[in-house]
Amino acid sequence: MARDHHYRLDLAWTGNLGEGTSGYRSYSRDHEIRAEPGILPGTADPFFRGVPDRWNPEQLFIASLAQCHLLTYLWLCVGANVVVTGYEDSPDAVMAEEPDGSGRFTRVTLRPRVTIAEGSDPEVAQALHEKVADYCFIARSVSIPVHHEPTVVVAG
Repeated sequence: MARDHHYRLDLAWTGNLGEGTSGYRSYSRDHEIRAEPGILPGTADPFFRGVPDRWNPEQLFIASLAQCHLLTYLWLCVGANVVVTGYEDSPDAVMAEEPDGSGRFTRVTLRPRVTIAEGSDPEVAQALHEKVADYCFIARSVSIPVHHEPTVVVAG
């Protein structure tokens, strides 16, 4: 049965330095994202006058794709009798900025490193990465392809 899931968060700009947006350099890009687990400090990419010790939207975009891949992959592994004992990823992406200041992501690559238990089929574990795109809510919602360069290692 199809059903809708609703997600909510609150975002508050905290970067008014006393002059509001009276000039490009007169305000901070800092903001807070609030949801049930707490507060996530956000900002702009440092290139766009953000600060490096806060999350920016570009990082959060990549993180959401990587998280969704992880969670969907683990779910698929359960159904395929592949026992995952470790999972790490080092995703990266490229955003192209246009001369008019607009931009878009042109490439996202996930690089999951998966450790599976002895007795699990490494070929099945490898192939399941390609099936993730059929189920991952986030990957199915973006217009750019999400590439995968997985590595599967059998423990022991």
